Amino acid sequence: MTRSAHRKRRILQVAGVSAAALLTLSACSSATGSDKGSSPAKPSGTITVFAAASLEESFEALGKTFEKQHPGTKVTFNFGGSDTLAAGITSGAPADVFAAASTKTMATVTDQQDAAGTPVTFVRNRLEIATPPGNPDHVSSLKDLTEPGLKVVLCDKSVPCGAAAQKALDAGGLKLTPVSYEQDVKSALTKVELKEADAAVVYRTDVRAAGDKVAGVDFPESAQAVNDYPIALLKNAPNPKAAKAFVALVRSPEGRKALSEAGFLKP
Repeated sequence: MTRSAHRKRRILQVAGVSAAALLTLSACSSATGSDKGSSPAKPSGTITVFAAASLEESFEALGKTFEKQHPGTKVTFNFGGSDTLAAGITSGAPADVFAAASTKTMATVTDQQDAAGTPVTFVRNRLEIATPPGNPDHVSSLKDLTEPGLKVVLCDKSVPCGAAAQKALDAGGLKLTPVSYEQDVKSALTKVELKEADAAVVYRTDVRAAGDKVAGVDFPESAQAVNDYPIALLKNAPNPKAAKAFVALVRSPEGRKALSEAGFLKP
């Protein structure tokens, strides 16, 4: 074999080894990519949840559960009247998740196409009358709230608890002029806790959360004013991966149990 032929053969051998190496690297790269696809990154970072005031206690507990399940995450909440929260979202307030106390307030967000996907009802809630401990005015019905001299507080009609209270009053054929209209259910309840009001129409979940600070009175008209609570991932969510995981927790058996224990009804 001539020197030239030997050199040519050597070049071909080196080229063959290089090609094999490249194929091996390519295969490893493909396998690694496949592994990544099957093991998606875990939720991390901060998410902001806008939620109806009546969800405060149960959602704060679920937020702590979420942070324990996903180390490195943090859940921050903005609680308030659903109508105010919806207006904030449609005005561009940064948020990942919205949980409303009525389908009407959620529609404010979906009508502006600010939700990602279709909202899902995760719980329902029913009204109850809150009075000071011991029920000193012996309130036993919704009609009793119309008695002259009784200081009654309602949520504003623009928020879900106020709209529901009005629906219950209409169902009973009753008219009531409250001493004040409050912007969310917690504000209405606080008036009773501070003894600035003799009674308030709130959610039974809020009565339960208040413990011995108030007494609760059921009334049959509340069955005509049960509110559905929808939850949705928001279209411009800064942290959609963690937000989806939080919504999943809320809708999971663990989430449903926590909400049921707080007094919420199944959807």
